[in-house]
Amino acid sequence: MDGFVNVLKAPGMTSSNVVCDVRRIFSEKHAGHLGTLDPGAAGVLPVALGRAAKLFDLLVDKEKTYLFEITFGVATDTLDSYGRVTERQDCDVKQADILPVLPDFLGRQLQRAPAYSALKVDGKKLYDLARAGEEIPDRLREIFVRELKLLEQTGKNRFLFSMTCSRGTYVRVIAEDMGRRLSLPACVTLLLREASGPFKAERAYSLQELTERKEAGALQDVIISCKEALAFLPEIRLPEDRVRAAMNGLSTDNRREQNGFYRLYGQKFLGLGQVEGGSLRLKVHLY
Repeated sequence: MDGFVNVLKAPGMTSSNVVCDVRRIFSEKHAGHLGTLDPGAAGVLPVALGRAAKLFDLLVDKEKTYLFEITFGVATDTLDSYGRVTERQDCDVKQADILPVLPDFLGRQLQRAPAYSALKVDGKKLYDLARAGEEIPDRLREIFVRELKLLEQTGKNRFLFSMTCSRGTYVRVIAEDMGRRLSLPACVTLLLREASGPFKAERAYSLQELTERKEAGALQDVIISCKEALAFLPEIRLPEDRVRAAMNGLSTDNRREQNGFYRLYGQKFLGLGQVEGGSLRLKVHLY
């Protein structure tokens, strides 16, 4: 089974837990997720099966879309509702207080990774260091927020937002920083990933649904093929006399197309092609 499973992760599970369950359900040893989702978060967690894992570097860099709730007036050590409360402050935040600060979070910026995250320092994950009470070194990474919208107020000091951003953006840190702009503690109290690149929530399956499909003999129907997952890329069709050469790793002159990645076809889908310096090569074999 080479392809992707678009899993709808439930809150309370780690991303590694999901991958283990997917391996068991599909009886597939080679599986890995396309980007960690916080244990307390829910939503889209694409899992690559078999040769689809070769597309990890391309697909993990795609934009993510989140629906999330920020509660102002309370802070926790994990920056979400699963952590220990570290600060409370009486307040009465209105939409009019938030709207002026939203533009400050758009565009390219440096973001500090939270202490409770899966980033590693000297081979140790930050959340392991945090739980052990050790000092957490600052880890800055460049992110890009393309869109950030305030959708509605969901309760006193609670507001629902939508954000489309680059890989590696921590929603919990956005919430903490927004609170700082308002001189208030803040944390995330709901986090749902609605999309990860081409993978959308409306086509995601819970682990229970995958188990039921396996019992019904319909598991193959949920797999998104590599060709479909790459549908956002343009295609190039090779002349028949160059197909065998491409399959053997040889390049083909191609000065018509810009540098970049393409879906590469002969009479059938071959895999991921790359044009570089006027030369086309089959980068990832998927036929």
